[in-house]
Amino acid sequence: MDKARMVVVGGGPGGYAAAFYAADSGMDTVLIDTEPAPGGVCVWRGCIPSKALLHAAHVVHAAKEAKAFGITFAEPTIDLNALRAFKDGVVKKLTGGTAQLGKLRKIRMVQGRAALLGPNKLEIKKVDGTVDTLDFEHCILATGSRPIRLPFLPDSRRVWDSEAALELREIPKRLVVLGGGYIGMEMATVYATLGSETTVIEMLPGLLPGCDRDLVAPLAKRAAAMCKGGVHLESKITAVKDTGSELLVTVEAKDKAMRELACDALLYSVGRKPNSEGLGLEKTRAKTDPRGFISVGPDRRTAEPSIFAIGDVAGQPMLAHKAAHEGRTAVDAAAGKKVAFAPAAIPAVVFTDPEIAYCGLTETDAAAQGKTVEVAKFMWGASGRAQTLGRIDGLTKLVIEPGTERVLGVGIAGPGAGELIAEGTLAVEMGAKASDLALTIHAHPTLSETVMEAAEMYYGHCTHAYRPKKPAATTA
Repeated sequence: MDKARMVVVGGGPGGYAAAFYAADSGMDTVLIDTEPAPGGVCVWRGCIPSKALLHAAHVVHAAKEAKAFGITFAEPTIDLNALRAFKDGVVKKLTGGTAQLGKLRKIRMVQGRAALLGPNKLEIKKVDGTVDTLDFEHCILATGSRPIRLPFLPDSRRVWDSEAALELREIPKRLVVLGGGYIGMEMATVYATLGSETTVIEMLPGLLPGCDRDLVAPLAKRAAAMCKGGVHLESKITAVKDTGSELLVTVEAKDKAMRELACDALLYSVGRKPNSEGLGLEKTRAKTDPRGFISVGPDRRTAEPSIFAIGDVAGQPMLAHKAAHEGRTAVDAAAGKKVAFAPAAIPAVVFTDPEIAYCGLTETDAAAQGKTVEVAKFMWGASGRAQTLGRIDGLTKLVIEPGTERVLGVGIAGPGAGELIAEGTLAVEMGAKASDLALTIHAHPTLSETVMEAAEMYYGHCTHAYRPKKPAATTA
């Protein structure tokens, strides 16, 4: 353990993808992480366990909605231990799989914390208490991020971040969710479905800030019905007190009116910050920006030529798939290839009910940039497949460049949006025109047809909806 050509610090989706690719490329590789197997927050305490619980919530919702089809189920009973075991079992299988893949690639995997001692040397404090040093030719920092904790929150087992919420310790009778972003709304979906009287507090005028309002509308409507404590916008929590038997939460509304809510647990989800402290960056030329993100160039290289940074620690968007692709870019750059991380589209998915997915340019971004775009929408009420599912509240939209008819962005709200966005991402990445989507034969009856029919709407000849002419160009 005295030298390696490539060392990767952090075993999340970006880190282990980079390490695996480096090994596949013939590099002697070391992967250092605090967990016993690769996976990072995403697999151990984030994306994967949350999706396991969201799937369980979907099953409960589907059973209730079957009443509309003439099928009635008894009220579900929740075996919390079994549900927790299912979630943990998924995590165990995936992390066990990545560990095995690392061994097959002959990657040296070390459990511990690393800190740079210079441009080509680092120290590893292992979990067994021993300390090693390692000389390296290239280093990729993939240390991820952690939840932002507000200073007024008490140190209490009743106050949860997203990772604590995913432990599934209990189903609180009353739950307050602070933050109406994607993590907050996913967790609100899980706990409201499992039986918690859920209240959402969001300081901005709408849920999922940054997402187009028409895509959010179906979720906002269902959330209002699902969250028995209400969804309170333009509101903020100013104080939280743990009485020993419950939490007392002070909420300030837009009009400055104050009220107090009692709850059994509070989940805060107000953003994440990069894990860039304690890495020894000060012993190199690598720098961080004012928000703590490590500054990198197009090839993910820092100001120190031997050191790269990828994933959450290197900037927005904080998405696992973005980190994985950055990892490959960094490895190629370390191998001497001329590469740049410059995707035209990075898909984002909110796994609520309904799901929301988008990629490329949004209407919101277009408006902020003063960019003129054309928008074509297909409402799912006209989709045969959506009708058979009993889910007609969705929509598919295309953001199109006037003149060239190039697809600049795609947005989808509805069941399976996270799967459907792949076609939209490919269209944006390849510079496809709306006509390419309209002329691509899609299987019937499917939800994927809505992408084709949205493109047909743009040209005014959509079979299942009537719009006789192309929309006029507008500034979004």
